[in-house]
Amino acid sequence: MKPKLLFVYNADGNLFSKVTDFAHKILSPSTYPCSLCALTYDNFGMKKDWAEFLRKLNIEQEFFHKDEFFIKHGNQKTEFPVIFIDTGTSLQVLVPPAMIEACITLNDLEQVVTAKLNSLG
Repeated sequence: MKPKLLFVYNADGNLFSKVTDFAHKILSPSTYPCSLCALTYDNFGMKKDWAEFLRKLNIEQEFFHKDEFFIKHGNQKTEFPVIFIDTGTSLQVLVPPAMIEACITLNDLEQVVTAKLNSLG
């Protein structure tokens, strides 16, 4: 199996959570609990620049809300949001929550992801 990136948002995927998150991003974006979502999505969907960046990566990707992630992968004892790399035999944190939180712009996040992938060889 080829490695793939797993992007896990600090939000649940049920309808109530999605509606609440939508409103939270509009009414109080500075307190929104998922910086990964805030950086990569606007209220109309995935940002075009992020989608283009992901398209250019030479690695498969999966996206999860944290409740969906737990169902598929169990408790990984991490905070969220987080980006994992799935090697086929294990999940490893590629970009930890603190590093995602430190990103101010989408470009910052893209640089972090690129640097982390490059460090894998």
